[in-house]
Amino acid sequence: MAINHICKNCKTNFSLSRKKCPKCGAPIPRVGKMYRVRVQVNGKRITRTIPNSLELAKEIEAKLKTELVSGDYYDRRKQAKQDVRFEEFMYKKYLPYAGDNKASWKKEEMLFRLWINPVMGSKKLSEISQIDIEKLKKTMKDANKAPKTINYAIDVIRMAFNMAIRWGYADKNPAIGVKRPRQDNRRVRFLTRTEADALLQECKKRSRQLFEIVSLSLYTGMRFGEIANLKWQDVDLENKIIYIKDPKNATNRTAYIIPQVEDIFRNRPQGTPDEIVFKDRKGNKREYVSKAFARAVKALGLNDGITDKRNKVVFHTLRHTFASWLAMQGTPIYTIKELMGHKTLAMTERYSHLAPDTKQDAVNKVFLMSDADKVVSIAQAKRKE
Repeated sequence: MAINHICKNCKTNFSLSRKKCPKCGAPIPRVGKMYRVRVQVNGKRITRTIPNSLELAKEIEAKLKTELVSGDYYDRRKQAKQDVRFEEFMYKKYLPYAGDNKASWKKEEMLFRLWINPVMGSKKLSEISQIDIEKLKKTMKDANKAPKTINYAIDVIRMAFNMAIRWGYADKNPAIGVKRPRQDNRRVRFLTRTEADALLQECKKRSRQLFEIVSLSLYTGMRFGEIANLKWQDVDLENKIIYIKDPKNATNRTAYIIPQVEDIFRNRPQGTPDEIVFKDRKGNKREYVSKAFARAVKALGLNDGITDKRNKVVFHTLRHTFASWLAMQGTPIYTIKELMGHKTLAMTERYSHLAPDTKQDAVNKVFLMSDADKVVSIAQAKRKE
């Protein structure tokens, strides 16, 4: 704790025992003195500026210390921050920060605007509780939103409040401990070779670039965002490699160029190294999958009679098909993990049921051997001895 003079000339704080400012040399005025009160208890520091009266400064110092020790201190500045409405915090603080630092900020803004804001946006940060989040969950569930989408909305609230706590706008995070809806939302649909060929031809009829983008996803497992971000400097035709930089899971990886993919790049006009490969009509990076893809799927009837979203053919089905075909031909699950860029092996194990049943083959080789095979096997074993 301390009470210091404040130099009116250079704003320097210095001891009451001094007669003039140690920095600029200005003397302490007889009238209109300024005092700086500092009180610190258990890491909590309070600073106040008091004009004219040293006695008042000492009283305020004692009062602040008492309130901090007893826990009765009322921080008006902090309370003013916590009285900010959630909507105001999101649009003035969190989303501008996310826009500068997070690739997912557009999706977060959309979830807040469409779902979170109508339920709790008008409330003060200090008023929001788990009950509000439960209301949000029910609202989204009643609108048939997928558990994955509901969980993402909860994550947006959690991340926003973590930021609010760091910036002094909140003391606690209401999203912590909220029970999340569970459901296996992973897509199970993949294309047969015949379906894939038909889809490629249908896309080709509608748009050459759509055909190329669909082919690239189907034959490399690349996500749409990875294809949209692809630059010519990332395509190494000599070594048959595509360098996938800054993907969804933030771990760079490589994809391999097969003849169908090589033809795509060789037939496109080559751009500068830093130029996007697949541009939209205005020459900019593509932000969304062309609606022509959905029309091609509809024309082929690939989603006719299907109500479960996990069984519908969407653009991501192409990536799922790539992994499924690898598994069906016996590619080791770890190799599929690396080619897909999955963070954990658990994410890749969904394809393991498609792999050839090597365990059954092993059992068959032992117990279904013909007598002649057994004789040969015994003879080989003896020669090894």
